[in-house]
Amino acid sequence: MNILVLGKGKTGSLVAEIARERGHGVRALDIHENEHASALTAPNLAGLDAVIDFTAPEAAVENIRAVLALGGRIVVGTTGWYGQLADMKALAHKRGGALLYGTNFSIGVQKLFRLTAELARLEGYQFSISETHHTSKLDAPSGTALTLKEIIQHVRPGAEVPVTSHRIGDAKGEHIVTATSEHDVLELRHDANSRRGFALGAVRAAEWVHNKQGAWEFREIFDQL
Repeated sequence: MNILVLGKGKTGSLVAEIARERGHGVRALDIHENEHASALTAPNLAGLDAVIDFTAPEAAVENIRAVLALGGRIVVGTTGWYGQLADMKALAHKRGGALLYGTNFSIGVQKLFRLTAELARLEGYQFSISETHHTSKLDAPSGTALTLKEIIQHVRPGAEVPVTSHRIGDAKGEHIVTATSEHDVLELRHDANSRRGFALGAVRAAEWVHNKQGAWEFREIFDQL
């Protein structure tokens, strides 16, 4: 496969490295090389099997729109842009492109999502979430924490689910879901030892989506990887 990685930050750089390790042809662009999606032209996208975006919310929307308008396939690990998700899904279907997005591409975190849904079914418990990331992470709470909250509230509509965010050094990512009753406390915890799990999941997502049309959240398809 030929893959274009948008974003040369910590995760984007690792995505490019892992894609090369898996035998793919890789080109990577930082935000200055692709300002306002200027590099996402038909000639530049010709011959590409997938684009992977780890940029920033505003840039991601421009990148998604440019890729889908040309019928391309894009995997988006950037969060904070979901207010325009419906429009991007519609564009994917209209142009015959493919959009695969997610708040976290780690397989371990995907299991955490499913376990959280099971935990939320417990009666007599109050739920809370804590997340810790590196100091350069721009969004707080993290997209993963917001997904965990959404999962709990889907099972328990209207439930109060406080989220506490911490930004410490070069923390790779920790998420803790706590269920508290008057009798006991249960915790689900995912602590990333490195960013490699996130990056590998994104590359595997690109391998999955390269010959497809439509729009999916990573939670819907990760069992198929």
